[in-house]
Amino acid sequence: MEGRLHPALRELSDAVLAVAAQRSVDEVLQGLVDRARVLAGARYAALGIPDGDGGFSRFLVSGMSERLIARLGPLPRTHGMLGAMLEANAPYRTHDIHEDPRFRGWWPSGHPDMRSFLGVPIVAAEGVIGAFYLTHKEGADTFDDADQELIELLAAHAAIAITNARLYERSRELSMMSERNRLALELHDVVSQKLFGLMLTAESAATLFERDTDAARAQVERMQDLAREALDELRSLVLELRAPDLERDGLCGALRKHAELQQRLHDVPIELEIDDSVSIGEGDREVLRIAQEALHNAVRHAGASRITIRLGDGLVLEVADDGSGFDPSDPELRSRHLGLTSMEERARRRGGDLHVDCGAHGTAVRLGVPHG
Repeated sequence: MEGRLHPALRELSDAVLAVAAQRSVDEVLQGLVDRARVLAGARYAALGIPDGDGGFSRFLVSGMSERLIARLGPLPRTHGMLGAMLEANAPYRTHDIHEDPRFRGWWPSGHPDMRSFLGVPIVAAEGVIGAFYLTHKEGADTFDDADQELIELLAAHAAIAITNARLYERSRELSMMSERNRLALELHDVVSQKLFGLMLTAESAATLFERDTDAARAQVERMQDLAREALDELRSLVLELRAPDLERDGLCGALRKHAELQQRLHDVPIELEIDDSVSIGEGDREVLRIAQEALHNAVRHAGASRITIRLGDGLVLEVADDGSGFDPSDPELRSRHLGLTSMEERARRRGGDLHVDCGAHGTAVRLGVPHG
């Protein structure tokens, strides 16, 4: 067994590293079940995650064709041998699963016949969170001690990998929720104000039509302007909901696409001085959000005729405009719409420094962050 475990442990190490590179839960699970099948020399493998209600929230397989998987129908329930592996912390193996009294229940007519079996629960701090199911040992009648030891080791790493993947997905969900809540509040504030003004102007125009046609015409024109502004604000916020894809485009590509959209939407020239080799690492998303917020302020509140975005080593990020300045320490402005507090919090989370310089010639938001 010693001679066999040495190369097998190397394969296990490769498997753990490959799985660790994945982020989504489904990618992690599929990587785990594929590696388990190879490590144990099984023809078929499955990994089940219970939903806590007698079923599986996820049940991934390896070694089966898409046509065969489709023939098997819906996910199985956690009964029989499938459920048994979720009720105890101990592995179980047999040369013929049909001989075990727990082998009952779900077995579609198109399911391939399986005899040798190895089941290993995946145990985390909170208990059993899943199980490996391996069947039909290739080249032998049954799985042996070495196979079981390898899958037990993989299961220990799987518990960590699944937990980390869940935490990663949850953190992304919370980040998205935070951004959508911010946009929802802004959508409510900005568009509601425009529509309220539109309503008042319409009421005024209706009254003036009876006394002063010219004044009424002016109010109608004002209504058109307000409606146009509300539509522009709505379009801008909808674009922000469609967040750039950092994983696909990188920080530089995502920032460039966002600037191009804002330039088309607001008809304000935006100059880009971007070093495409810059990558802040894990802080890319925070840097992008700060750039978006600074650009948002420049195009909507500053009345700028030109905006410049710089991204490069040393300075890292600068968003500058030639519009009207403001007092960064004004609590009223902070409470309304400038998003300074949000930018400062993001900079602190990344361990960076945010500086806002305002003067007669415009505003510059500068961000410096450490790399890595």
